[in-house]
Amino acid sequence: MADRETPATIYDVARLSGVSIATVSRVLNAPEKVSDATRRKVMAVINELGFVPKAEARARALQRTGRIGVVTPFFTSPSFVDRLRGVASALANSPYELVIYTVDSMGRLEGYLSTLPIMGNLDGLILLSLPLDEDIAQRLLASPIQTVLVEQVHPKFSSIVVQDRIGGRLAAEHLVSLGHRRCAYLYFDQHPEYSIHPEVQRLVGFREVLNEHGLSLPDEYIKYLPVTRIGIKEKLCALFELPEPPTAIFVPADDLAIRVIHRARDLGVHTPRDISVIGFDGIGIAEHVDLTTINQSLVESGQMAVELLLAQLADPSRPVQQIRIHVQLVERGTTRQIA
Repeated sequence: MADRETPATIYDVARLSGVSIATVSRVLNAPEKVSDATRRKVMAVINELGFVPKAEARARALQRTGRIGVVTPFFTSPSFVDRLRGVASALANSPYELVIYTVDSMGRLEGYLSTLPIMGNLDGLILLSLPLDEDIAQRLLASPIQTVLVEQVHPKFSSIVVQDRIGGRLAAEHLVSLGHRRCAYLYFDQHPEYSIHPEVQRLVGFREVLNEHGLSLPDEYIKYLPVTRIGIKEKLCALFELPEPPTAIFVPADDLAIRVIHRARDLGVHTPRDISVIGFDGIGIAEHVDLTTINQSLVESGQMAVELLLAQLADPSRPVQQIRIHVQLVERGTTRQIA
């Protein structure tokens, strides 16, 4: 950061960046409307100059803005909706307004996390199921914004952590206890670059237990599923036509597990008569479709994230905490005992 006798202005940033003042303003206020290259160039100059927008006014505003932001993937997945419901309910009786920033690209994620710490528009921030690189982490740590992570761990930030590996173990233990010896694992094949990958640890735990019981998880039992109805049917058809097809399937997301059940039915394979299926998440609709699942307390974890953040806002000197969400098996009608 350069040494300056007077604070840098937006004009300095524009001049050194080689862009207009309007572009600098867009980088700060609407980063999604600026190309990644331009945003990074402008942010590099902002870092070099130590520029803070309207420094004196921002300093006063940062005493309290009355706003808490949540940066979340732009997914329609019920698991994200449920967790956001928990956040909203926990803030309902607080003095804070909830502001949601939806992410649909790595550029937009980087844009939000680059500019939010210097804009002074928030008192607190919850980063929901998104990656955090070290440069952004340092920017957040240098700002007055209190930050809590969900499904992500960093030694300098308090976080809510889901026990994904243990959840995978619970799924395998349940299926093995029901007599299943041929268990498959199906997952979505398309993950945005800005998303985290909890299904990796869920597979690790699932495989661990199978190995402990002397059971294998062959490659032909591990299949990625496209998001389309036809694509899922094709993958299931290949699975069911194996010489020794599985008798049970673990799907590390409830919404995908429900699709698997419906598409399998189209092929004449019914749950649980012909195939046992277990999901992961504990979304609201899982109970209505009688899905056996690993419940990760989505609503409650959103509430806990808010409670952790509010505690930090009340006392910024609080030590960093990691709260682990205990997952639990909820047995319903999509799994059954076999001979």
